[in-house]
Amino acid sequence: SSEDIEDVSLFDADDDVSRRSKKSKIRHPVASFFHLFFRVSAIAVYLLCELLTSSFIACMVTIILLLSCDFWAVKNVTGRLMVGLRWWNQVDDDGKSHWVFESRKVSAQRSKTSSEAESRIFWLGLITCPMIWVIFAFSALFSFKVKWLAVVMMGVVLQGANLYGYIRCKVGSRKNLTSMATSYLGKQFLRQTVAKEDQTAS
Repeated sequence: SSEDIEDVSLFDADDDVSRRSKKSKIRHPVASFFHLFFRVSAIAVYLLCELLTSSFIACMVTIILLLSCDFWAVKNVTGRLMVGLRWWNQVDDDGKSHWVFESRKVSAQRSKTSSEAESRIFWLGLITCPMIWVIFAFSALFSFKVKWLAVVMMGVVLQGANLYGYIRCKVGSRKNLTSMATSYLGKQFLRQTVAKEDQTAS
């Protein structure tokens, strides 16, 4: 499989302090809006549909359309613009599935790097909404709302696929989530230890 991977900061937490002031501005407001609009709208329709209409079919079609628009927009547009990442899955002639990842070349396009605000909006929306759909899935299961379970599972699958794709795109094929989490926690522990030593010394 061909994987083109460049390290991009997940939350821009490791960027130089000198660049943060330049990167706090939202450079793609339309993309940032639609990154959250479709997924939040799908959740809102799911929560309010029984108050708005008695037609289950109308609610189901509306939610699935919003989820599909969200999947396409996040996978093809907002990820590329907001954090410089893109992923897709392709099947070769032998029938084997390959994950393909693209990342913006920071050295070549330094002036177009993502802003910290956009990065936070992207990852917050990408991570939070699938978790909400998982909660809805358990709620529908335990309350025996079988007809809603299919709709909720569509939310989990579509938004979970984007989350999985972008995390794999961010982490890369040579790393795994465990090593990334260990590295992040190690950095945080080191920073806290240094800060305590500085306080003690002063």
